[in-house]
Amino acid sequence: MRIVFRGLQKGGGHNHVFNAVRNMVLASGLAFEPAKINKHWPRLAYGPAPAFGQQAQREYVDIYLQHPLPAAEVKTALEKAMAPGMELISVQRVPYALPSVQNLAAAAAYRVEGDFALYGPEKTPEEFFNAPRIEITRRAENGLTLTEEVKPYVLGVQTLSPRGLRLHLACVEGKWLKPQTLVAAWLGLDVPVQDDLFTVEGFTFIREGLFWRDSAGELHLI
Repeated sequence: MRIVFRGLQKGGGHNHVFNAVRNMVLASGLAFEPAKINKHWPRLAYGPAPAFGQQAQREYVDIYLQHPLPAAEVKTALEKAMAPGMELISVQRVPYALPSVQNLAAAAAYRVEGDFALYGPEKTPEEFFNAPRIEITRRAENGLTLTEEVKPYVLGVQTLSPRGLRLHLACVEGKWLKPQTLVAAWLGLDVPVQDDLFTVEGFTFIREGLFWRDSAGELHLI
């Protein structure tokens, strides 16, 4: 069963989310397939977790059950066992052989909110993100710089308001580029070589959803 949910964005990091989902399945009474690492835990396959400095409106997990059940029945059982602040968006049966969300996700939409004008960017979002080439310069602690062409990651941008925009980013050869890195480059801020723990202070980065790509190249919300 493919579960889409939201909530639990704060307090304890993403491990807190993993624990909450596992405990929800355990308390639901559903007959689950056991995990390989612990036969008392359910077998779960999580979608890509939001990176450091990001929130997510849609998170994903595949739950492997011992017997096929109607999606409505699974949803009811899970909702009774949900942690406070957690909301189920959808529950859907998917073929066993279908790729996991981790392998299916080809793109993501991010909403970025903050005072862009504070930095006086030289270009509008459309001029920067829709340019034929997008280069970012990363700076190491020793002062060395690394210039990287990142246009393949950027599918498009939409200005929502003077303080908000939406970025559509692609997964390229299994790698994701953080929207924080792109927004920092647009605003003229330094981007570190290692950006795992990098974010732009004072801005909110919300992953609105992940998308899969069909054989015609069209994107669809997971």
